[in-house]
Amino acid sequence: MTIGGRYFALGDVHGCATALAALLDALPLRPGDVVIPLGDLVDRGPDSRGVLDRLIRFEADFPRVELIPLRGNHEIMMREARGGVEERRRWLECGGDATLGSYAPLGRGASLKDVPAEHWTFLNERLHAYHESDDCLFVHANLYPDLPLAEQPDFMLYWEFCHEPPPPHQSGKRMICGHTRQRSGLPRVMENAVCIDTGACKGGWLTGLCAETGEVWQADERGRVRTLWLDEI
Repeated sequence: MTIGGRYFALGDVHGCATALAALLDALPLRPGDVVIPLGDLVDRGPDSRGVLDRLIRFEADFPRVELIPLRGNHEIMMREARGGVEERRRWLECGGDATLGSYAPLGRGASLKDVPAEHWTFLNERLHAYHESDDCLFVHANLYPDLPLAEQPDFMLYWEFCHEPPPPHQSGKRMICGHTRQRSGLPRVMENAVCIDTGACKGGWLTGLCAETGEVWQADERGRVRTLWLDEI
């Protein structure tokens, strides 16, 4: 990353490929910037296949902009669905049925065998547990305040909701997370954290946040885009 690059966090996409495309087009990305999708890229929304396709070709679309995608609990469930009947049932009940539908060739029922190898490679090898910048901690779900990132248990990183304002992290850095849906359609701004899961797959918005400036871009599945600032919320 070049000096002066900015960090753009993206909330839970959940298969909303139209909203993702509109948001990426709206972000004022320039060489040296970093884009961090916070996980839950798949499930529930109409086009998880399209979401993964777009992220796989991200570097071609945005040369010299770094992509650091995080792992969410839905990526974990999709990967585990290959392990057995019970794991597959759990995933399907949590939105995996919509994901499979996006891989259905010529309208017929799809199976996990229809997921391209490059998508499994992306899910298995490209996703990160967290990311840390000079000022922020980027995670999917939540953090224990008294543990460094490398010691956080999977339960906190991927599954634990952030319903209550968290205490300050030992690093002194602000947490930027997703996972906990904000029914208002707006990011939740707390003293030590910002949650940017704004319900893209539930008729809400997909949020992009510039961590340095506090500027927010939002897009929905109709392709509409709006902008605001964290200090306006």
